[in-house]
Amino acid sequence: MTSLRLRVVAALTITACLVTGCSKSSDSSGTGDSAGGAYTIWDPYPQFDGGSDWVKLLTKCGTDAGVTVERTGYDTTDLTNKALLAAQQGNSPDVLIVDNPVVSTLADAGVLTTTDEVKVDTSTIEPNLLAAGQIGGKTYGVPIGANTLALYYNKAVLDKAGVDPATIKDWAALTAALEKVKASGKKGITFSAIGTEEGSFQFLPWFWGSGANLTQLDSAQGIAALTLWNDWVKKGLAPNSVLNNTQTTSWQEFASGDFAFSENGTWQLANAKKTGFEYGIIPIPSQAGGTAPAPTGGEFVTAPVQTETDRYATSQRLVSCLTSADNAYTTDTTLSYIAATEAVQQKQVAANEELKVWVDAVKAAKGRTSDDLGTRYPKISQPMWTAFQAALSGSASPADALKTAQTTAAAATK
Repeated sequence: MTSLRLRVVAALTITACLVTGCSKSSDSSGTGDSAGGAYTIWDPYPQFDGGSDWVKLLTKCGTDAGVTVERTGYDTTDLTNKALLAAQQGNSPDVLIVDNPVVSTLADAGVLTTTDEVKVDTSTIEPNLLAAGQIGGKTYGVPIGANTLALYYNKAVLDKAGVDPATIKDWAALTAALEKVKASGKKGITFSAIGTEEGSFQFLPWFWGSGANLTQLDSAQGIAALTLWNDWVKKGLAPNSVLNNTQTTSWQEFASGDFAFSENGTWQLANAKKTGFEYGIIPIPSQAGGTAPAPTGGEFVTAPVQTETDRYATSQRLVSCLTSADNAYTTDTTLSYIAATEAVQQKQVAANEELKVWVDAVKAAKGRTSDDLGTRYPKISQPMWTAFQAALSGSASPADALKTAQTTAAAATK
C-alpha cells in the first residue's frame, strides 16, 4: 500500500485538464443503502438523477449481480481527484467511470486493475477505441462509447458558392471550397483554437491527418498542419475569433447561418436540428485524402484496485452489464456517443442513418493517450496549443512555434 500511496500522491500533481466535452455541474444521487452487499459506482454524469434511465440501468445491473449499487455522480474534473484520494485512503469505488485520457493517469498511479485481473472480456471492442485505455501492453477498462469530430456544413451556403460537399476529400479541395464560399460573400470555417486541451482536441485531426506524430511536433507534417490553419486565418477563410473560441462558441458562430463549415462533435447533433437551416456532415479530410484520425472523447468503465480481491468477480459482472450490447446501445444513444463495438454501431446506423458519418469517423479515430503515450500526453498537448496560439496570433511562424513546442515537450517527457 505504501507504493500505491506514493504513486497516487505523484499523480495528484498532474494538473492538465483533459476534458473536451460539455461542462457539467456537480451533483450526486444514490441508488441504494450501505448494506453489506453494497457496491459503489462513481461516474461523471451528475446531470442524471435517480429517476434517469442511466441510474435505473446501474440499479438493474446491481440487482442482476445480486448486490445493491451505491452511485455517486461527480463533475468530470473533480472525479479524477476524488478517485486518486480515495485510492490513497484505501476506499476506492468498485466501479469507476472516467474520461478516457484520465485512464493512463490512474493506471500509472496504481489505482486501476487490468481487464485480465478482473476477467473482463474486451474481444468485441474496436481496437482503436480500446487503445486509449492501454498502457505498457495492459488494458485498464472498457470504453462505454466514444464521441469525436467531423465537419458540419450549411447546405445553403455551399449551394450559393457552387460547392458539392461530396467532393471534399482532402485539404486542397477543402481550401478551394472555402475560397469559393468567401468569394460568394459568406464565411468559411469556424473551429476552436483556444489555448487549452479543447484547442488541442480540435487541432489533432489536422495534425494526425498530415501524418504527423505527437512525439515530433515540429516535423514537416506537423508544420504543414499548422500552416493550413494559419493560412486560413491569414486569408480570412477562418475568423480571428478561433483564437478564443471554445467548441461551444465556435458552434454558436456556425449556428448564426453565415459559415459554411464548423469543426465540431457528435454532441452538437441535437443543436444542429435547431439551427433552422439545412445541414450536413462530412468527415474531416486528411491532407492526402481520406478520413483524418480525429481524437476520441468518451469514458471508460474501470475497476479500481481493492484490498478485498474477492470483490472483483462482482465488479466484473457490473462492468460487463454496463457495456453489454443492449445496455451500451441505450446509454450511447442517451449520451450521443458512438458505440465501441461494430455490432452496436450497425444497430445505431440502422436506427438513424445520420450516424453513419460519425461511425466512420470513430472507426478512423484514435485516443490522445494511444501509441503508449499515457501520462506524457498532457506534457505534449500544452506546448502544442501554445504553438498554434503563437502562430495564429502572428507572434511566430508555424515552423518556429512548433520548434519551440518540441523543445519544451521533449524536456518535459524525458
